Amino acid sequence: MKKLALSDEILLSIQQPACYIGNEMNVTIKDPAGKIRFCMCFPDSYQIGMSHLGMQILHAKFNSREDVYCERVFSPWMDLDPILRERKIPLFALESQDPVRDFDFLGITIQYEMCYTNILQILDLSGIPLHASDRGEEDPIVIGGGPCAYNPEPLAPFFDLFYIGEGETRYDALFDLYKEIRGNGGSREAFLLEAAKLPGIYGPGFYDVAYKEDGTIASFTPNREGIPEKIRKEIVVELDDAPYIENPIVPFIKVTQDRVVLEIQRGCIRGCRFCQAGNVYRPLREHGLQYLKDYAYKLLKNTGHDEISLSSLSSSDYTHLKELVTFLIEEFKGKGVNISLPSLRIDAFSLDVMGKVQDVKKSSLTFAPEAGSQRLRDVINKGLTEEVILKGAAEAFHGGWNRVKLYFMLGLPTETVEDMEGIALLSQKVAETYYDEVPKEQRQGKVQVVASSSFFVPKPFTPFQWARMCTKEEFLERAYIVRSKIREMKNAKSLKYNWHEADLSVLEGVMARGDRRVAVVLEEAYRQGAVFDSWGEYFNNDIWMKAFADCGVDPEFYTTRERDLDEIFPWDFIDAGVSKEFLKREWLQAVAEQVTPNCRERCSGCGARGFGGGVCYENQN
Repeated sequence: MKKLALSDEILLSIQQPACYIGNEMNVTIKDPAGKIRFCMCFPDSYQIGMSHLGMQILHAKFNSREDVYCERVFSPWMDLDPILRERKIPLFALESQDPVRDFDFLGITIQYEMCYTNILQILDLSGIPLHASDRGEEDPIVIGGGPCAYNPEPLAPFFDLFYIGEGETRYDALFDLYKEIRGNGGSREAFLLEAAKLPGIYGPGFYDVAYKEDGTIASFTPNREGIPEKIRKEIVVELDDAPYIENPIVPFIKVTQDRVVLEIQRGCIRGCRFCQAGNVYRPLREHGLQYLKDYAYKLLKNTGHDEISLSSLSSSDYTHLKELVTFLIEEFKGKGVNISLPSLRIDAFSLDVMGKVQDVKKSSLTFAPEAGSQRLRDVINKGLTEEVILKGAAEAFHGGWNRVKLYFMLGLPTETVEDMEGIALLSQKVAETYYDEVPKEQRQGKVQVVASSSFFVPKPFTPFQWARMCTKEEFLERAYIVRSKIREMKNAKSLKYNWHEADLSVLEGVMARGDRRVAVVLEEAYRQGAVFDSWGEYFNNDIWMKAFADCGVDPEFYTTRERDLDEIFPWDFIDAGVSKEFLKREWLQAVAEQVTPNCRERCSGCGARGFGGGVCYENQN
């Protein structure tokens, strides 16, 4: 390994110096000579970024090519950031410790809206011009991907390219194109132009936006010949054809997800109307049982981790869940390996499984009713009844659990005071179930029910993309209604209520549905000190409100404004697989309080069938 970019003096003066030295277990070290150099960035702390499954998958895939050397970079924490600036030390990649600006590509995972200022921090500290239009021949190609790339427009001026969809399918073609054009002396611009013609690749500089007098979009059109009007998302149709990670990098320090992660499926059949992931990752596709067994062995053997987590949006919908869990229990439980099962529906089978895999001291069980009343659960198409929730709670209490977490959203479309108070009433009913179902002599102390509510943020490619969002004051008023009702409950001492930061949710809403005009606000907020906005201790709403005012941009245009069904949205140039007509139908179904069956019960004609695989083609000859 080369000499470290940071001196011993600096490393000894900061928290967690291990985040900056690389050389972890299973890290890939190559001779960079003659290779395409790709620096993969997660714009948050090392501990968060190293927990991200997608980044590990692509990192391993890229390094499987002889002609590519993929390294990593993360946002330097707040103690190192000023040191890098003061001493003019350019931000560097972990593996080689070389400056990020010396790479051919800087690939940025855009996982959530509140990391946007960190993206500018990465560019700034790397010495890469913030604006794509200001970059020269020697600057890296800055490409973004991940969930937030489904509306890339607030970030459009800062990126050369965006990758729309799942990364396993198109990067080989992109690398081959880079070698062909740049290797033969072609310009940066020539490469970007040809790259923007590849399926799934969006080059924002090759599109023009025009606006109406009311501020909505009048047109969004390519400005070069051969550039597509629509970008269709990329997906892996047959998941078992895609390689997984055999040798995940194992950090020296504890990270947020300090375990082996086994992805069992992609997509979801449930059709919750607020859920962006459930729409943009359609159709549901499953890994085969043998594939998962093989990778479970490899992952645990090659890392030394003592926990394996099954990853998906809804684990209970995986066809072979029972066989997989039985296999994991039989093969690994006696070897000191814990099994983590997130995203399970709380039913008899799930509780039986959790009872077998959890330690003697049982952790909390989590339910996500999302709404306090059945009427509102029908509006959001949650498909979960109060009867099912209480029955699940009863099963859990009989199984020895006495702590339950309930997750809700406030500010959902059509929400009433009755719906809000329903959160308190349902929490009370769960607590009562414990005392009704478990004899006094068998109770493990008092029941604890923790109800938490986030604030609803309408996201692109959901039926609620047309919905009005609440103001900060409206959100807080709703939280206070729930809190007051909780305090009135008979078992109030067993109930606890938490809620999310309202101003953070409002800002997330602006970024989620924003257009290119939001970029100037983002840059101004960064210039004024906004960074690590997803961390409560560093988020400063005053900076953001001043930036909106100074830039003459009204945040409520993107949040509280009513939207016409035929409005052109900033993301309408993307084909995410779900048609706008389907989303309109679902929006109208929501307002009518009508439920749509899940994909295995009945096809709703969302458009995902066009990809030619997954749940859309199950049980067909």
